[in-house]
Amino acid sequence: MRYRTLGRTGVQVSNLVLGAMNFGGLGRTSQDDVDAIVGTALDAGVNLIDTADWYGRGESEEMVGKAIAGRRDDVILATKAGLPMSDDPNHQGNSTRWLVRALDDSLRRLGVDHIDLYQMHRWDPRTSDEETLSALTDLRRAGKIRYFGSSAFPAYRTVQAQWAAREHHLGRYVTEQPTYSILQRGAEAHVLPVAQDHGLGVLVYSPLNGGWLSGAIRDGEEITTNRSAVMAARFDTTTPSNRAKLEAIEQLVPVAERAGLTLIQLALGFVTAHPAVTSAIIGPRTLDHLASQLAAADTVLSADVLDAIDAIVRPGVDLAPDEKMDATPALLDPSLRRR
Repeated sequence: MRYRTLGRTGVQVSNLVLGAMNFGGLGRTSQDDVDAIVGTALDAGVNLIDTADWYGRGESEEMVGKAIAGRRDDVILATKAGLPMSDDPNHQGNSTRWLVRALDDSLRRLGVDHIDLYQMHRWDPRTSDEETLSALTDLRRAGKIRYFGSSAFPAYRTVQAQWAAREHHLGRYVTEQPTYSILQRGAEAHVLPVAQDHGLGVLVYSPLNGGWLSGAIRDGEEITTNRSAVMAARFDTTTPSNRAKLEAIEQLVPVAERAGLTLIQLALGFVTAHPAVTSAIIGPRTLDHLASQLAAADTVLSADVLDAIDAIVRPGVDLAPDEKMDATPALLDPSLRRR
């Protein structure tokens, strides 16, 4: 395992991070499964676990809390808040009122007295940066969190939040968590350069593009990945974007084979090669999945391999633009673009 400094915090984190979205109902993982996955990952040198209150409406946090009991000092613990936790319109967002409660709920579920990295799961267009940063700064001063970061923020919002922190003398986001993979390279155009400019640590999620780069999805073969039943459209091979993914994969496989790598190693080695990226978040559902992903911990791709990838998927290009999570909210919600 390799370790890198998380932005300007001085904290050393593993280049692979254990993501917990699949813990519980979505990934059909039991507590015994989670205990085994977490224990094996920590023993392999992974030292950061990333979860969120929204994953299973708290289920993932509860399972992570049980799995790290007795090993809290070995873990840099990250969670997120902001996405809806009930039908109540105030049980979501980045307001002081909600964040204070959401953090206390996360601490209770995780069974800990502080969070190392508390992240805003999405930018909230209804809440000012000053409001959110003021709440997070107070929570840090209270000792409940050590650092705070953002997730899937559009690049211009990251810049705005950095300005607001300086203007109002508040703590600032020290990390960003964008989606980034060989098949979805849009972050290279704006998000990653902005993160570099502001010294943010970058924890990229979906580096295997939700399973597309696992090696289990090939042209002409039935897709059996767990997500196919939950997110059928994401795996509909008749859509132009998914056809483009399949075509790219068929070209990437021989690149990996010539380099003596699995497709997973190629995919994880690619994202961790970018100078802006601190770590890649992996989301195994089984120990076998974990083993195949941990095998990429020390993968370093040569310039020739990276050039070959660039020839297949051009830098800065998303093969499935509709899957972007950092789109300006007004593009998704008509009420935000109409008077």
